Amino acid sequence: MHDRAGTGVEPAPALRRAVRGYLDHLTVERGLSANTLASYRRDLDRYLDTLASAGVTDLAAVGSGQVEAHLARLRAGDDGQPPLAASSAARAASAVRGLHRFALREGLAGVDPSRDVRPPTPPRRLPRALPVDDVVRLLETAGPVTATGDGAPLALRDRALLEFLYGTGARISEAVGAAVDDLDTTEGAVLLRGKGGRSRLVPIGGYAVEALRAYLVRARPALAAAGRGTPTVFLNARGGPLSRQGAWTILRRAAQRAGLPVDGPAAVSPHTLRHSYATHLLDGGADVRVVQELLGHASVTTTQVYTLVTVERLREVYATAHPRARG
Repeated sequence: MHDRAGTGVEPAPALRRAVRGYLDHLTVERGLSANTLASYRRDLDRYLDTLASAGVTDLAAVGSGQVEAHLARLRAGDDGQPPLAASSAARAASAVRGLHRFALREGLAGVDPSRDVRPPTPPRRLPRALPVDDVVRLLETAGPVTATGDGAPLALRDRALLEFLYGTGARISEAVGAAVDDLDTTEGAVLLRGKGGRSRLVPIGGYAVEALRAYLVRARPALAAAGRGTPTVFLNARGGPLSRQGAWTILRRAAQRAGLPVDGPAAVSPHTLRHSYATHLLDGGADVRVVQELLGHASVTTTQVYTLVTVERLREVYATAHPRARG
């Protein structure tokens, strides 16, 4: 068990079986990531502790009041646990509600006691996007596409990686997982394999295509010679697949050279380039549903947060340019 509440009361076997079945369902049917599953497991372990301390041995015996009280304690904290942030409490509520829906569907309970319990609404945080000039400076400091000499293979790789991230809006996991066969530099497109096993074909801009070609022709073969052969596009210095952490380090070094923040809330991260990609597309007139497809969002609601960013930018321009803006 994780994050035990310290009640000393062990959850009943029936409760444990139900949670195992639900997590197996999420793994096989929904394809959730290992990190998300681990978070759900911790959330549900804490929920089982709550039920065990109340003497509940079966999900069929849970009432809506118990679900609501548990979620309220998550937000307020209790003797054994500090309050959860709104986003974490919302995730825990999703895990609990999902468990009860699963139990109803599988015949483990006759009703869903969580159906009418409203989950907490996490605060809407606007993504941070870099100005276009900052993105250009960041990309150029990674290294030129004409690099030569001993350090050229890594410099060409770094430039190709960052151009790829900004040119496609790929998640860092999608970038480091991309295979050479997924790339079409002639047509300027790449097949990205995203969350939940979903794939999408995304166009690649001319600058990124140029950087990728330089890397694939003049750098990747030299890096691959040091390894055992791997289909992934981006390789480390030993010829193996570049890791997420390795990609993050490449970006951090480039950001430092470009004079951009690498620590604190404004720090540049791989997701910053994804945010910038989406925001700059919308600023340029792209339809939000097109951006949704390019980002691989399952729902347009997720993408619409970027429209708030552009509206804020319009307000700033209006406030400084309109003669009656200040009232």
